[in-house]
Amino acid sequence: MAAPAPEGSQFDARQFDAKMNELLGADGEEFFTSYDEVYDSFDSMGLQENLLRGIYAYGFEKPSAIQQRGIVPFCKGLDVIQQAQSGTGKTATFCSGILQQLDYNVVECQALVLAPTRELAQQIEKVMRALGDYLGVKVHACVGGTSVREDQRILSSGVHVVVGTPGRVFDMLRRQSLRPDYIKIFVLDEADEMLSRGFKDQIYDIFQLLPPKIQVGVFSATMPPEALEITRKFMNKPVRILVKRDELTLEGIKQFYVNVEKEEWKLETLCDLYETLAITQSVIFVNTRRKVDWLTDKMRSRDHTVSATHGDMDQNTRDIIMREFRSGSSRVLITTDLLARGIDVQQVSLVINYDLPTQPENYLHRIGRSGRFGRKGVAINLVTKDDERMLFDIQKFYNVVIEELPANVADLL
Repeated sequence: MAAPAPEGSQFDARQFDAKMNELLGADGEEFFTSYDEVYDSFDSMGLQENLLRGIYAYGFEKPSAIQQRGIVPFCKGLDVIQQAQSGTGKTATFCSGILQQLDYNVVECQALVLAPTRELAQQIEKVMRALGDYLGVKVHACVGGTSVREDQRILSSGVHVVVGTPGRVFDMLRRQSLRPDYIKIFVLDEADEMLSRGFKDQIYDIFQLLPPKIQVGVFSATMPPEALEITRKFMNKPVRILVKRDELTLEGIKQFYVNVEKEEWKLETLCDLYETLAITQSVIFVNTRRKVDWLTDKMRSRDHTVSATHGDMDQNTRDIIMREFRSGSSRVLITTDLLARGIDVQQVSLVINYDLPTQPENYLHRIGRSGRFGRKGVAINLVTKDDERMLFDIQKFYNVVIEELPANVADLL
């Protein structure tokens, strides 16, 4: 039996591109149309005044690559497949597209967004609510681990948008607490993750219950063959918007490495950096859940205040920890890749890779947490002799140069 994959993905760029070309080669060309119109400001997109106000109030100034191409076709009601890595602004792209099209006089669910994890669903709910602040949008996150009765109460009082995880959303549709009659937009976010977590059947079941004429948006960092299959079943002449790997933006994030030679020396190095960490909010990534616990104990035994979260903790605990971190009452968070996609903390300006990720593309999921959308950030990679190869691969993958950490790291933050 093969060893289980580490948390994260098993990604091989060449194999992936080959498989995609094979799929698209046969009959892909007439299935997708590509959409290349670029809008380099939010003002030029023809959005409602109150949506623009929400976008600017949220802190966006200039649209990211995916937003420049992706918002307008979605607002036009087209089915879209948008592919771009985490941290590039996909969430705001479909939130804007949805908010632009809602009828605010009708307090019925008109858009349904599915996401693979509770954290991500709650994150999308926050962005949707913030961007739609001046529109008076009512949004509710339907996720497992919360009270079914409470969900039913909120849904019956009326919302415009439901964001949720497949299990709970299907449950609400089945109980008829969530009425599908007015739903006109259906979005799958992080579709690659949804499929790898085995939600395929549930997504199909949900789709069966939705009205026949519906706009579908699929958003994903990678487009595995299974995701294409889904798009064929659900979508009508979709437009494909692809932000290539080399357009993925890590600009604005200064990246450094510290040569630690041996694994045993990482802890000292991290403790030396601790004073710097605590000035701002920072996230420390390690590769396993066990190591999260180990590092947390070590840091605490040296009187450093840290929070920790990983996939073995129950939802309630995770929520409390994330709340403390978001509010700033805890400033240093230790976690694994598993939760990287659900952490969008506006204030994170420092990411430390205590362990380098096992896959180059997870590097972007991690450090894209800091300095998102043109805010500044710093990433520090602790590199042992064994990690040099991976550091080289990461630099090649993203076409970046990662330099040695200078002594004045505090001045960079």
